[in-house]
Amino acid sequence: MAALYTATQAAEHATRWRRLTSAGAAAVTPTTIRSWVNRGHLTPAGLDERRRPLYAHADIARAEAATRARALRLVGIPTHT
Repeated sequence: MAALYTATQAAEHATRWRRLTSAGAAAVTPTTIRSWVNRGHLTPAGLDERRRPLYAHADIARAEAATRARALRLVGIPTHT
């Protein structure tokens, strides 16, 4: 079974990916993860023992990629789309 991550853990993973592609900018927070859920970019894959949503690694990566260009534009980093 694939590993599942809390919003905080998901934010840490997404921040690492985003910083690799944006020269160290644009951190992802747990609030951002919840926003991705609300906007339909990310769907919980399960719940932990406290009934908090958990997210799959591949789903986090897809959501990060789907939102990266907009996030980078907002902080003034040009993108090549």
